[in-house]
Amino acid sequence: MAATCRTEHTQGYLEIAEMKQMTKACTAPSTPTLPIASDRDAEMPIAQLEAAALTEPARPHDLADNENFDYITGATVIRLSETEKLRQSVVRALVDQYGIDPRDVAADVPLHVTDPEGGRPRRRRVSLAVFEHGRPHEQEYIRCVVVTSVRPRHNRASAKIRSYTHAHHQDDTAGEVSALMQAAGPACRYGLWTDGNDLLFIGRDTTSARNKTFLPLTNWPTAVAHQRDTAPAPPSRTTGSTPANEMMLRLAFRRCRNAIHVSEGQPQSAAFWQFLYVLLAKFHDEYLVRAGKRKTRFYLHRSTLDRVPGEGDSSTAAERVRELFGEVEERYAHYNLFDQTDELSLSDQALGFLVGELAAYSLCTTPLDTLTTAYHELFGDALSGDHGQYFTPASMVRLLVEITAPEPGETVLDPCCGTGGFLRESLAALSRQQAVAAALLTTQEHTRLAAAHHEELSRNAQERVFGADLDPMMARAAAFAVMMLTGSVGNTFHMDSLAFPTSGALPGLPDARRHLDRIGPGAVDVLLTNPPFGSDIPVTGPVLELFRTGPSQVEKPSVAFSWTREKDGTLRRGKPASSVAPEKLFVQKAIEWVRPGGRIGMVLPNGILSNPGADDEALRQYILDECWIMASVDLPVESFLVGAGVNVLTSALALRKKTEQEKRQERMHGPADYPVFMAVAKKVGHDRRGKPLYVRDGHGNLAASGHEETDLITVRGVANLRTVRRCAFILDDDLRSARQFPQGNDRPCIIAAYDTFVARHGHEFPWNIGD
Repeated sequence: MAATCRTEHTQGYLEIAEMKQMTKACTAPSTPTLPIASDRDAEMPIAQLEAAALTEPARPHDLADNENFDYITGATVIRLSETEKLRQSVVRALVDQYGIDPRDVAADVPLHVTDPEGGRPRRRRVSLAVFEHGRPHEQEYIRCVVVTSVRPRHNRASAKIRSYTHAHHQDDTAGEVSALMQAAGPACRYGLWTDGNDLLFIGRDTTSARNKTFLPLTNWPTAVAHQRDTAPAPPSRTTGSTPANEMMLRLAFRRCRNAIHVSEGQPQSAAFWQFLYVLLAKFHDEYLVRAGKRKTRFYLHRSTLDRVPGEGDSSTAAERVRELFGEVEERYAHYNLFDQTDELSLSDQALGFLVGELAAYSLCTTPLDTLTTAYHELFGDALSGDHGQYFTPASMVRLLVEITAPEPGETVLDPCCGTGGFLRESLAALSRQQAVAAALLTTQEHTRLAAAHHEELSRNAQERVFGADLDPMMARAAAFAVMMLTGSVGNTFHMDSLAFPTSGALPGLPDARRHLDRIGPGAVDVLLTNPPFGSDIPVTGPVLELFRTGPSQVEKPSVAFSWTREKDGTLRRGKPASSVAPEKLFVQKAIEWVRPGGRIGMVLPNGILSNPGADDEALRQYILDECWIMASVDLPVESFLVGAGVNVLTSALALRKKTEQEKRQERMHGPADYPVFMAVAKKVGHDRRGKPLYVRDGHGNLAASGHEETDLITVRGVANLRTVRRCAFILDDDLRSARQFPQGNDRPCIIAAYDTFVARHGHEFPWNIGD
């Protein structure tokens, strides 16, 4: 629930003098009425069927906890078994990754397969069949088959690198897919097997005499359903021309990391860095190809998986990757990101596996949101700090970025950047690509638009977005993250942010000082951070004096003192404190860092805003004296419990630094009375075990939302934007981004409530009065 609050200075507390309810109680919407697919839909022409999906009268349907709407039809209700969950995610990947029209996909298609032992025919159902675009769903038009097989949770054995040869000899998975392709007929060119952790791609060798030879592929080509009988054989090498689907890319990242960890025997942290080196080689190769300097060298010949692992093309592919990584080290040598310990030490087999997993994707043209999600998958539990750092959940990062709203031309700084979550989301906010309005675009035009967007991202990374961290591994990880997303190394420094710019001995300080015009004290436009916090990691020593005196040794307002309370309740400053919790120092540092009128977004422990102790009250008074409160959002324990494994209550605080004129006005007329946005987030989309939570109606049933969704369907080299009506459960997440809303859904959430609050009360904000 969100409310306006009037602030008053009363013994340093933030008092609520007036509350106006801004949003309705968080009750779920009633069960929507939805169009239900019928048998006659199969006979309806495509244009008419698409129109019917948008205009037919809706009919009610109650959904049980184990039901959802079929992604193929957008309306048919299906029972969500584990097998069905896997199948639905695969269908979505077929649409996003390969441009397949969901109307060309059918589930549980029966085929007659000949038993290889007895020669007797038997009936088998293929999980998914992809038909030639626009053709009837008849066997002669099947172009691809997909076999899904849910297995128990993957263990050490199943995480090992799984080759085509293993799939043939261990459980004959490849043979099963080949048999179904053979049964489907000669027009069926491609097959896929997956259990949610593994992927196995197969293609028909059209050059064989009887058209009955099947070969392993590293991936399917784009638009596989639109190739007719005269189509050439599968390409002999992988090419990265297709933007990645989120599920496929996360799965690829997870498989790569697990393969290094298990098959190579490396710990998670070492596996992380080895995989990161390969990703840098991949991005570097795409950069050279995009610049027209040479053809891709990050590929794997399709016949590699026919051979014994480690032989043939795997060794040559591995050598190419090592050369690419050497070029990366040389290209960025003057940034001091690499040293003699940075060595790509993976075996030829492992490198060949990673190349096969990644080569088919064009990471440079993949949407930034997809890359950041996959990058979060890459980290997993590989990196953890020992200075009180907790990885900030993505939803919390988005919330603070959307409230502080960095604008083009503004400088953004995160002085405790960790792995770069705020940096990546700020880049997305500054350079988010607008949806293309044209009805038809060729794949080449989409690539050109993506390239232009990539250049804009690179400029922002070089000129506008800055990060720093005390932990050298975190600083490097953030720098590499920015490098992979933008092609630019950006500006991420290994330094002590609390001592900047006056003192410090860490190697990133000289580089950071070269940007004092952008990130010097009083120069930053937007500061976003999740500082380390905890009384068990106090800050001591000479650095505390920097918070008590200014450049001319003149005493300044500071939190680095001990505080007591007089009998009348007023605060009294005592002696200089010998130790101070880092989060308190970072509050003062953040306020000093931004320019007058600049914005601050911070994640802080709840105690700072609620504890009655004199020290915490003094900090709150300091905040009120120096800043306007834009927003305060209490966060539930699940926010950090699932992603970071930390049981801690936190708040997201957004501030705006007062100008000198605004301070003078307060001195003359007294503290300003102004509306403040306050909210309590009760749900963050998952429970304490990480299980997804969905909105329910008043009867306890899962609520669903009908919305329009645009699919990019590639038909014979032309990208078609097709809008369809779909239905989906509503994730119960008060922190979700405004752009994550299902269209037409009025479920209240914090960012929407904040936007409404600003629209209604923005004219009352002190920083807007007089504009």
